[in-house]
Amino acid sequence: MNFLFGFICILFLGFNSVSSSRVLELSDKFIDISKDGVWFVKFYAPWCAHCRRIEPIWAHVAQALYNSPIKVAKVDCTRFSAVATHFKVRAFPTIMFIKGPFWHEYSGEREKEDMVNYAMRMAQPAVQVVSHTESFAYLKDSHNVFFGYIGKQQGPLWEMFTTNAEKYQAHSWFYAMSHEVVKNDLKPPNDTAVFVHKDNEIIYFTATPEIIKDRETLNVTLKRWVNSERFGFFPKISRSNINDLMDTKKYIVIAVVSENKLNEITQTERDFKDMVESIIRSKKHELHHHFQFGWMGNPELANSIAMSELAVPYLIVLNSTTNHHHIPDDDPVLMTPEAVILFLEQIHEQTAPTYGGNGWMVRFYRGFFEARTTLINMWRGTQFSLLSSLDYRLDFFPSFVILYAVLTFWMLMMRKLLIPMRRKIKEEYSRCNTKLFFFVVIL
Repeated sequence: MNFLFGFICILFLGFNSVSSSRVLELSDKFIDISKDGVWFVKFYAPWCAHCRRIEPIWAHVAQALYNSPIKVAKVDCTRFSAVATHFKVRAFPTIMFIKGPFWHEYSGEREKEDMVNYAMRMAQPAVQVVSHTESFAYLKDSHNVFFGYIGKQQGPLWEMFTTNAEKYQAHSWFYAMSHEVVKNDLKPPNDTAVFVHKDNEIIYFTATPEIIKDRETLNVTLKRWVNSERFGFFPKISRSNINDLMDTKKYIVIAVVSENKLNEITQTERDFKDMVESIIRSKKHELHHHFQFGWMGNPELANSIAMSELAVPYLIVLNSTTNHHHIPDDDPVLMTPEAVILFLEQIHEQTAPTYGGNGWMVRFYRGFFEARTTLINMWRGTQFSLLSSLDYRLDFFPSFVILYAVLTFWMLMMRKLLIPMRRKIKEEYSRCNTKLFFFVVIL
């Protein structure tokens, strides 16, 4: 009986491991078969910590796409370096969508939902045709943001729409539909129209006859519009999309909070985040043209922009054209929606204090600040990793003490060297009558 019970347990565990493993392991032979079918591949190295971190997420992606034509796989580039060379892999992990001769490197968030949506988009035609009225209602429910073309599929506007759909397919959904399909939901301004559905709002692209006649102007204008409208009204901002947001040429209004490992924030931070979001929700028609709102759960990225360590929650506004930024003088926690709107009006009128920019000293200090932050984080982690790696063995204790003393002395010396630099920057910028006082916020 015990033998039978043990056999059943082994059998169950064996089938469970097989069924849960949906990720295909690839070898050098993948080069020969990569053009057959649709592939979503993770190129990794066993020693890469980031690769190990997304391993369970990648397994969930494979499970979600198991019944689709997309084959989810991974390849160990330390064993099969020819594959990494063929696909020009330069960093780990690299996630790539491969469809025939077409390759595209994924650059979005390393989250299951984001990666699944990306793969599903890339596996479809750049522009999908909607032929039923019920389908349009489904699109509104299933997509937070999508672009649509209404009218006959011909002419300059259609051609430019398909061109931009191919360019931005990795980032958003694009659909074509007739007037009959949307007659109960939309009232297009012209026979042919382009719109974006965003957070249950419809915004039309302004296509004047003059723009339509000039194909080059139409292409540039539509491209700029699609790029600026492909974000929701209040998206999460991270290192993977902040450069894209800067291309919108708007002011980027960011509510900065600090998420823990469970993506949780304090109630004070939540109240502040909700307050900022309520502004764009209630004033979207007045603010949307000049301001892109969003929130950031990683203070380190915002601190790198501000080049100082600010207490969360706080508000920072980026000028995506000049790379300057603005920080309110008031305590963000105490600010009301009216105070935030007044602050944004001052920014738009160019009367608010301005910091940062692209000057050589700003670029130098930003590089220094990021290097300093990296070193401090490394040092904080080293204190614990050294202890754990020594296994608390007594014979290693003298070596640990010596190493700890050397590193601590080095950090103190760096601090003493930086204080004169801070004073010099402060004096120099005071003489120049600039407003870059944040340069002095070091250590």
